[in-house]
Amino acid sequence: MRNTIRRVKRRVTGDTGTVRTDGGTATATESSSRSGLRAYLGEDFVGSLPFWLPPFLLMGFFVYGAIGWNFIISLTDYQGFGSVDYGNLDFEMYTQAFNDPGFISATVHTFVLLLAFTGACLVVGLVMAILVDRKIRFENTFRTIYLLPFSLSFVVTAQFWLWMYNYQNGIVNIVLRTFGLGQYQWIGDPQLVLGAVVFALVWQFSGYAMVVYLAALRAIPTEHYEAAKVDGASTLRMYWRVIIPQLKNAVISAAVVLMVFALKAFDFLYSLVGGFLPPNGSDILATKMVREAFRNQHWAYGSAIAIMLFLLALGIIGPYLINQYRHGNL
Repeated sequence: MRNTIRRVKRRVTGDTGTVRTDGGTATATESSSRSGLRAYLGEDFVGSLPFWLPPFLLMGFFVYGAIGWNFIISLTDYQGFGSVDYGNLDFEMYTQAFNDPGFISATVHTFVLLLAFTGACLVVGLVMAILVDRKIRFENTFRTIYLLPFSLSFVVTAQFWLWMYNYQNGIVNIVLRTFGLGQYQWIGDPQLVLGAVVFALVWQFSGYAMVVYLAALRAIPTEHYEAAKVDGASTLRMYWRVIIPQLKNAVISAAVVLMVFALKAFDFLYSLVGGFLPPNGSDILATKMVREAFRNQHWAYGSAIAIMLFLLALGIIGPYLINQYRHGNL
């Protein structure tokens, strides 16, 4: 009865407010604006703002803000001392990079490492995944052994292989001498050092590729294997014609992760070669960037190399994320 009287009074007096749960009233304009915001953005989106907005702002400031500031530094001639002069911004550092033989060499080595390391990991990982998927005995043990190197840091792996590649006492040269194949300066020879780096990184990351492939192999229905056998296909032909084509998504996912790890191999090369000295034959963009900034005190030039390295990483990850978004996976 009281609610009926209140509605009648509001109609008579022209009051368009609505009763709030705390006993007050809210105007129709406020209610419509709130309902419009929730209708436009969604109830869940508005309700989740307090949980994701603060870390999003912090990440935007400290990560993307730092990238933007680094780009501005690359447009100056900052040498690492005093304050930065923002009055004369240009692309001189980028022009200097493309006229620098050291930068060109580091870029070539970066792409060689990127392609050789990623390709070898994908092939070795696929072979190991197929072998493990064949229902061998002690499958879990082999899977753990293959994956164990992936749990090690770049620094630990570099120190391990530095001992393995030792000219006098390294296991690699001891085995070669045993079979009369001589011994080699794996780290000191500019012709061999990049291959030695790729081999060590493949040893560490092929287990990751194996796990990605193994998950994809286990998702393939057994009917596909049985149909191939009924058609008289050999094991090799069955994998080449039927199974491997279905691993496309696994190949792309593993390749993107491996290429990103290849671009982040600075600490591995730093620990393997040592110091800020140019690693002969294995200098990549990451090592040259740090050397220019911290040893040569040429911060603007180092920032320019960092931006180009960032764009290279974005060129790898960006198309993959766009493709995943179009397929509704993001």
